[in-house]
Amino acid sequence: MASRNALRIFLLAALIKLLLVPAYHSTDFEVHRNWLAITHSLPISKWYYEDRSEWTLDYPPFFAWFEFTLSQVAQFFDPRMLDLDNLGYASFETVLFQRLTVITTEVVLFLSVLRVLRPVKDSLVKDILTGLIFLNPGILFVDHIHFQYNGFLYGIQLYSIAAFQEGQHLIGGALFAVVLNFKHIYLYQAPAYFVYLLSGYCFSAKSGLFQFSLQNFVSIGAVTLAVFALSFGPFAQHLPQILSRLFPFKRGLCHAYWAPNFWAVYSFADRLALFAMKAFKIGEPASIPSLTRGLVGDTSFGLLPAILPIHTLVLTLLGQLPILFKLWRKPTRDTFVESLILCGFSSFLFGWHVHEKAILLVLIPFSLIAHESQRHARTFLVLAGAGYGSLFPLIYQPTELVTKFAVLGLYMSLSYSLLSFLLNRSTGSPLRLSWAESVYLLGMVVLQIYAEVIHPLLFCHLVNLEFLPLMAVSVYSAVGVMYAWFRFYWDTLVLSKDKSE
Repeated sequence: MASRNALRIFLLAALIKLLLVPAYHSTDFEVHRNWLAITHSLPISKWYYEDRSEWTLDYPPFFAWFEFTLSQVAQFFDPRMLDLDNLGYASFETVLFQRLTVITTEVVLFLSVLRVLRPVKDSLVKDILTGLIFLNPGILFVDHIHFQYNGFLYGIQLYSIAAFQEGQHLIGGALFAVVLNFKHIYLYQAPAYFVYLLSGYCFSAKSGLFQFSLQNFVSIGAVTLAVFALSFGPFAQHLPQILSRLFPFKRGLCHAYWAPNFWAVYSFADRLALFAMKAFKIGEPASIPSLTRGLVGDTSFGLLPAILPIHTLVLTLLGQLPILFKLWRKPTRDTFVESLILCGFSSFLFGWHVHEKAILLVLIPFSLIAHESQRHARTFLVLAGAGYGSLFPLIYQPTELVTKFAVLGLYMSLSYSLLSFLLNRSTGSPLRLSWAESVYLLGMVVLQIYAEVIHPLLFCHLVNLEFLPLMAVSVYSAVGVMYAWFRFYWDTLVLSKDKSE
């Protein structure tokens, strides 16, 4: 049962989100409006073929059914939003309906946070962690301003973690299969689930030996296949078309702007080398288009080798193998959560066409363990500053400038204070960032002020510098993300698990 403080956190979040109903929304708002129209107006045999709008349906079938369900209510708000030819339609009723559906479905996230924190006996610690997870600025920026439905999906995933904590492996596996059939980005973390279930459920330790349980293997396989059959069964004749929508490898290595990952640094290094060649008149560098022009397409490099999808797959798997090996040998709750974080981390850093919003796959599970040690808390704060700060360019209108600075500033300040309080309470030592971590976070503040305020005022007329702030934020954030990845890997695999350290 939720405590009074937890309910206050939920109500506070709901009030803030209601105030943001008139706020800016991106093209993702039109994406979901169009999906409402597709699923409401067409038979299911045409859902994944409809292309009147450029925003075609490209999520797995469970999400399509989710949109269909919402459309049954949407018709009572404004039936015109369900017209397939009404492209770009955004009446007040439509905006209100879609905003309210995000807020309403986020109840799943709130309840899942309470469930996954059930083992925490200290009510104060539980309330602080509830706020740390549920009030995270990433969900606010991406779902309630930019506009997507991520909150309830993270809720389903947290329920799967809670099920594993309670020894309910079949339920946990089924819930992950469900969330995967809502949004296939969770494939990033599928290796952690696979290894955990195989080692911790299909193999059992008896008399010091690991024995394979065929019954458990068949059970988890049957449950997983049943979920996929329920999802894709009605579309069995259209699987090639659906798969072509889910995995469009024709898109380039980088998203519309550089997600703060390894490829942002790689792309920047290529541009820097080209600039140096021109400045010092060394050779004739190739003329290539800007990678930060805000469009999706093939990614070209002037000097560095071209990157293919297979390269990103190999690097991602190599980045995941160390933690998966540890998970195989030690399939505990703690190691599983670490594996979720690091599998999501490696996929974010090295994956193909990664969206900047995917950093939430790392930050949300990290929130569960950020209080457990000095090292975790420090890494979390650097990652939060870099990851949430990298989302600022998604909300680029001046009207939301104060909102995003205030939200992230308050969250970072409260996170530092609350984590420091918990660490001091449990270990007698408050949270202390290193000088490099402090300088990095302060540098992020300075950079964001430049990118959001100073550059638009002083250089708005210089077309050739239009994407300089975007590139700077991506690359600077990438440095923080890669630092956090390396540090967390080092802490997890090399250093001791002494929580007081």
